[in-house]
Amino acid sequence: MLRYSIKRLMSLAISLAVASLVIFLVIEVAPGDPASYMLGINAQPDTVAALRAELGLDVSRPVRYLAWVGGMLSGDFGTSYTYRTPVAGMIGDRLWVSLPLALLALMLSTLIAFPAGIYAAARRGRPGDVSVMGATQLGIAVPNFWFAMMLVLIFAVDLRWFRAGGFAGWDKGFWVAMHSLTLPAISLALPQAAILTRVMRSALLDILGEDFMRTARAKGLSRRQTLWRHGVRNALIPVLTIIGLQFSFLLAGSIIIEQVFNLPGLGRLVFQSISSRDLIVVESVVMLLVFAVIVVNFLVDLAYAAVDPRLRART
Repeated sequence: MLRYSIKRLMSLAISLAVASLVIFLVIEVAPGDPASYMLGINAQPDTVAALRAELGLDVSRPVRYLAWVGGMLSGDFGTSYTYRTPVAGMIGDRLWVSLPLALLALMLSTLIAFPAGIYAAARRGRPGDVSVMGATQLGIAVPNFWFAMMLVLIFAVDLRWFRAGGFAGWDKGFWVAMHSLTLPAISLALPQAAILTRVMRSALLDILGEDFMRTARAKGLSRRQTLWRHGVRNALIPVLTIIGLQFSFLLAGSIIIEQVFNLPGLGRLVFQSISSRDLIVVESVVMLLVFAVIVVNFLVDLAYAAVDPRLRART
């Protein structure tokens, strides 16, 4: 297991190095100059040059890249061009909204998908299976922002159980803050739960047809015991992959939901920074999200090895 983990850590480090270079190059070649954007089209060339020097944009790109990477390794993400505040502080404030939202949505989607997928697989071809698959097809086809608007109309406007938008803040109390994240989390969770349900059902159906499952039944185990003791655990490998990818998507791809519910999260910060050409913020946030994706995939690989010992034996 140690050798397996070390190999995965080396792969993680290489992926992060390549990702940082690609992110920097892609954002740097984007058209438009931050200094010119901030000063307007009528700014004098010497004024633009002075602002570029103040922002550190007058040095070569390799120097800027090394300074950016070195700063991130020491916890310094630089200073925002637009707000003139440390980027790390801006990210930290927004992360305390996006991260709990992603975790809550992932927990809800998993709680929905696991029993639904197992139920559908255990009743393959029966009305229960057909009903679950029909519901998942609807969940995949309908975009999450539509779910968001329907939830707002029903639970915020009509029933008044939840607030229509905004974030109460953690200083108001844990449950108050989580209450304001509930509708956005449900909006994000429903499409992901539909995908995860179908993956769980498909993986479990493949396992149910294996020889070792028939052997377990022949040894006297009931269908329920065989399903839970041998089927579910062996079906978890593809499911873990989807869960890891879903967390990455929920953390980085919730910009539309954040806009619908007016949440001050990372997705909204990226959108605002792109609009204002605040490159240092965009680079840092995207790099942080890439780091989260790679780390989650690393943890999923470790979970593979924990679930399936054959993977450890191959390394």
